[in-house]
Amino acid sequence: MSRIGKRPVELPSGVTASVSGQTVEVKGPKGTRSFTATDDVTIAVGEGSVTVTPRGSSKRARQQWGMSRTMVANLVQGVTGGFKRELEIQGVGYRAQAQGNTLKLNLGYSHDVNFEVPQGVTVTTPKQTEIIIEGIDQQLVGQVAANIREWRGPEPYKGKGIRYKGEFIFRKEGKKK
Repeated sequence: MSRIGKRPVELPSGVTASVSGQTVEVKGPKGTRSFTATDDVTIAVGEGSVTVTPRGSSKRARQQWGMSRTMVANLVQGVTGGFKRELEIQGVGYRAQAQGNTLKLNLGYSHDVNFEVPQGVTVTTPKQTEIIIEGIDQQLVGQVAANIREWRGPEPYKGKGIRYKGEFIFRKEGKKK
């Protein structure tokens, strides 16, 4: 039995959910998101909650049960509060600047990196060494953060690069004489 799948997803005030076939559509103050579940689960909308139940007792149905419930919960969280990822830049001369739909990064290369921000995500830079990525799609927010971090990942000797806020980088000792 899935402990996660058993719990219904509560719908806060101002959020509505509708099911058509295997597709769940959730509307809230920040926008609309939808998720199409596999045929192994049944999704039902009740009074103020969405429940997910497996069809049968096969291994695949039980696997999809918890995952589908989590996906619906992420839809609800996305349209109410949204998702946020914070990056910090460390290194002499490394900086970021948001200019409209483009993020301009100075990362020690011979040229500036211009990162085009995809639709549905907002990127802000409160300081030159901080990047905040926000949106209603958790997967898209995480992917954009990973793509930005990929330009100059943190290195283990001096700790320079782009890292997630609060991320621990295991430091190595340099050469010895």
